[in-house]
Amino acid sequence: MNNLEESYNEALEYLYTRLPMFSRVGAAAYKPGLDRTIALDNLFGNPHRRFRSIHIAGTNGKGSTSHMLASVLQTNGYRTGLYTSPHLADFRERMRINGEMIPKEKVIDFTRRWRESDKEIDPSFFELTMMMAFDWFASENVDIAVIEVGMGGRLDSTNIITPVLSAITNISFDHTQFLGDTLSKIALEKAGIMKPCVPCVIGEASSETETVFRNHAAATGATLKEAYNTPLLTSFTPDDEWGWQCSSPLIGDFHLPLAGEYQKKNINTLLNILNILPDVGIELNKEKTREGIEKVVENTGLMGRWMRMSSSPLTICDTGHNEAGLRYNLHQLNEIMQKRHRHATNAKLFMIIGFVSDKDVDHILPLFPKEAAYYITQALIPRAMPVDILADKCEANGITIAGKFESVKEAVYAATNCAAHSDVIYIGGSTFVVADYLKTC
Repeated sequence: MNNLEESYNEALEYLYTRLPMFSRVGAAAYKPGLDRTIALDNLFGNPHRRFRSIHIAGTNGKGSTSHMLASVLQTNGYRTGLYTSPHLADFRERMRINGEMIPKEKVIDFTRRWRESDKEIDPSFFELTMMMAFDWFASENVDIAVIEVGMGGRLDSTNIITPVLSAITNISFDHTQFLGDTLSKIALEKAGIMKPCVPCVIGEASSETETVFRNHAAATGATLKEAYNTPLLTSFTPDDEWGWQCSSPLIGDFHLPLAGEYQKKNINTLLNILNILPDVGIELNKEKTREGIEKVVENTGLMGRWMRMSSSPLTICDTGHNEAGLRYNLHQLNEIMQKRHRHATNAKLFMIIGFVSDKDVDHILPLFPKEAAYYITQALIPRAMPVDILADKCEANGITIAGKFESVKEAVYAATNCAAHSDVIYIGGSTFVVADYLKTC
């Protein structure tokens, strides 16, 4: 191992072990409020003020929307930063410029500067790594950065920015212990990213959340754009290969390579964002915009969204982990299995699933199909739900277990060895199950 790798691994070890990391340990790492972030921002010279930004919140879809938007901006010639979380296979996925991950040298340098500074701020892992991204974006003179909210919005550390535009993709139940136990409470937290005179696109809303958004926009002075009342996606049909053939009066016909059914609402949200970008001084070319959408995976490294890993057997992984996201995935899985059965195959469905320990799986497991072979597992993080506990919960919900595995790698190996070419394997339940799987590929 060379000196660069040694120094980089040391920096990661410090970030992972010295700072509380929500994705690994859960509630113990959650530090709401902006005081520490503002102190960090001051310490590093207020880097967020040196570039324009777009802020994306939402329960589901904010990651896909952020990646598609960043890809469009990049292909239109803007030097584009992208900050998302959590990462799947590589820590550096969290921050990119024009699709390129932050260099290891920059991670080392920022971590060194932080360790040599005043430690009284006591940031979380998310707060410090977000500041690393902002510091890098500023030093590289990005034209604009797409910033994905970590959790909620109002108290999320990304909320120190004043963007040129913000968006809230949707509201569903997730992280209710922090954001509230009703959709209106969760919506109010996410509406906290609205800023005076800054347009805010709302991707989806219910009767319960629509009033919250409208009232908060009026109180804040934000300009509201309701994408769900402005359909800019006029066709959305399955592609023969993978993904969707789409059409919009805004940019014409294009191919969307993200094959999840849930992307239909995300792409309409994106189109509404693109429609008002010229109003905030960001001009777009139709041809380049289509190219940006079609090359989102290539341009930004997006992974884990209804991602096909093999065609024989069909193997799909997806990071959907709450009730709303899993409903979409299970519906699409059901359609795939029905289609295969109509073609007289004896296709079987293999479900490789695991969850985090603070997930209310008793409300989620009843959604899962009973006619499937379940290989239950746990991600290699402290926050993972132990496989024996998940097995008990599965059996209590009428799910028959085909096997229990201490690691995702073992579960995938076992399922793959049992599956025939016409079968379907689904890997998910938790972002971290998908992350462990991708690390083995």
